Amino acid sequence: YWTWPKKIDRPVIERALTLDFIPEGRNLILLGTNGLGKSMITKNIAHAAVLAGYSVLFRTASEILDDLQCDSPELQRRKLKKYSHPQLLCIDEVGYLAYDHHAADLLYEIVNRRYERRSVVVTTNRAFKEWNQVFPNATCIATLLDRLTHHADFTVIEGSSYRVRESEQEAQARRKRS
Repeated sequence: YWTWPKKIDRPVIERALTLDFIPEGRNLILLGTNGLGKSMITKNIAHAAVLAGYSVLFRTASEILDDLQCDSPELQRRKLKKYSHPQLLCIDEVGYLAYDHHAADLLYEIVNRRYERRSVVVTTNRAFKEWNQVFPNATCIATLLDRLTHHADFTVIEGSSYRVRESEQEAQARRKRS
């Protein structure tokens, strides 16, 4: 059972679900702490896009960056093309893990190849000013964020984690049964 978080810019989400941002090559960024439904919202947008006939790829940031770590420049080019091609690329959980500066370069390359042509949805639990902690010593962070946020809609989601709420409700139910 899921309810809307305490604070969300619902019109931004409802507008995103119309998919108008995809033909425009705009991006969507969902920012908030864990357990607020960012991934679920993104999956719903991706599902709607598939039903509307768009090509969609949904991956976590760690899956993408692990996939791109390879020794062969030719293989890496092919993999970058795979992430450049879909009309909608959903990158989930940016900021949940820390990476090296090379990972930032790879993420920048994906965003740069898609810039003003193909849409990206990003979920993150970190404010942009904290991305230097996610990608320490990366020189491309400012440029990456510049391209990602240009032509983008943002929403900050605030509230309590639904997982924490469910755990508390389960604990209360067990106490009542005892």
